[in-house]
Amino acid sequence: MDMATRLIGAIEAGGTKFIAALAREDGTILTQTRIPTQTPAECFPALAAFFHEASAEHGPISAFGVASFGPIDVDPASPAYGTFTTTPKPGWSGARFHDVLGQFGAPIVVETDVNGAALAEAQSGAGAGCTTLAYTTVGTGIGTGVVRAGKPLMGFSHYESGHIPVPHDRVRDPFAGHCPYHGDCLEGMAAGPAIVDRWGQSLSDLGSPADKVALIAGYVAQLAVSLVLLHMPDRLIFGGGVMKTPGLIPALRRATEQRLAGYVRADQLDPGLERYIVPPALGDAAGITGAIALGRQALN
Repeated sequence: MDMATRLIGAIEAGGTKFIAALAREDGTILTQTRIPTQTPAECFPALAAFFHEASAEHGPISAFGVASFGPIDVDPASPAYGTFTTTPKPGWSGARFHDVLGQFGAPIVVETDVNGAALAEAQSGAGAGCTTLAYTTVGTGIGTGVVRAGKPLMGFSHYESGHIPVPHDRVRDPFAGHCPYHGDCLEGMAAGPAIVDRWGQSLSDLGSPADKVALIAGYVAQLAVSLVLLHMPDRLIFGGGVMKTPGLIPALRRATEQRLAGYVRADQLDPGLERYIVPPALGDAAGITGAIALGRQALN
């Protein structure tokens, strides 16, 4: 098949919803749908039905790219590749993407949602021209994908930046933390559910008060500094629902610069970090664009 006709099944699997699409190899989306995440027993049959219908209309699917929430096994050499591991999402531990997509007989590449988004932003978004790029989402959860020379980095598993410990001043912030595993890790203090738990509403719904924005920015800055020190990326992208809060990205830039304290000097780190810490250029489309890019890898 030529490039115009090879078709990619793409899935952005989020904690609340799945976005599934059928796309051409060049990235043109032919059809897409949203499916509530719920449990695999409800979600997987709906996913299969969508791809069967899309394939009947547009042609056979040549490859699948999946950018998913986790924790999930993303090691292609592992017998459990594509399987959810210790995810706190009820019903998802042990579920495997191959169980639903295997029936289509096409190669499957599974990555984390943030690695997919990082790949998309590196190829055609705010990370264009960067050799090393870190993409972080701060939403229902917190996670980071690091891409170097077009390849997502990992060790024996994908990175778990949302669960790094952060300094917690209990006088300033008496909130105990939301994470079922670690309590007051970064995700436990600064993800969307932690913010709602603490204050009863999202930051935006609260009117984005400067003191509360500064508190959350301070936690996220701990991650930003860790990413700089561990990976020295050419740019940091911060996306996700929480990061859309007015004033949060400027507050994050200030807090990060303050914590770096002039120790790292590089052309990439512009004064004020306005070019260094940026929102995603692809916005909410980063996830599905990344899933298509993963599907392209599966084709090749």
